[in-house]
Amino acid sequence: MEQIELKTPILVEDTRRLAVGDVIYVTGTVLTARDAAHKRILQFLHDGRELPMDFSGLPLYHCGPLAKRADNEWVVLAAGPTTSMRMEAFEDEVIRNLGVRLIIGKGGMGEKTSMAMKDYSAAYGAFTGGAAVLASKLVKRVKNVEWLDLGMAEAVWTFEVDKFGPLIVCMDSHGNNLYANVRKKAEKTKPEIIGGFNVQ
Repeated sequence: MEQIELKTPILVEDTRRLAVGDVIYVTGTVLTARDAAHKRILQFLHDGRELPMDFSGLPLYHCGPLAKRADNEWVVLAAGPTTSMRMEAFEDEVIRNLGVRLIIGKGGMGEKTSMAMKDYSAAYGAFTGGAAVLASKLVKRVKNVEWLDLGMAEAVWTFEVDKFGPLIVCMDSHGNNLYANVRKKAEKTKPEIIGGFNVQ
């Protein structure tokens, strides 16, 4: 287990060195996207249209930020993670087509995303749920926002961040999955645990 600072753009070799359990901090550019943005991204890809943002080598944060306008700039008030499994139906295509190197969210993702991470060199970093205000303090400025017609939370925000984290690597590019490991361990010990109760 290591403590690693990643700077964007993240390279393939940066992702490949990450292992489940590593603690990482990200400095540079991070883009956000939730359900509606993922759907639109895939529609652009399927239609052969150019996206208005470049994801290559950047972290994709499952986040619906709360922000306000002040002096003609956006100020981020809250930027906590969204449950990542909501994006499971889309994420393998996003990783495969857009060169995303790191997914940030909470709760982990499924087998399709895990396979895409292994094949295309990406990893998953979990940020603590409920720490939205703390996360906003790590956003130094909003560089851009696209697709506000989807709503503030569903738009694609481009953040400049400094040491964004700590993030725990819960899925790495070698097919390891901390969530799956915990589930397997729980299933293995379940009979013993249940056996300790006199359930009639």
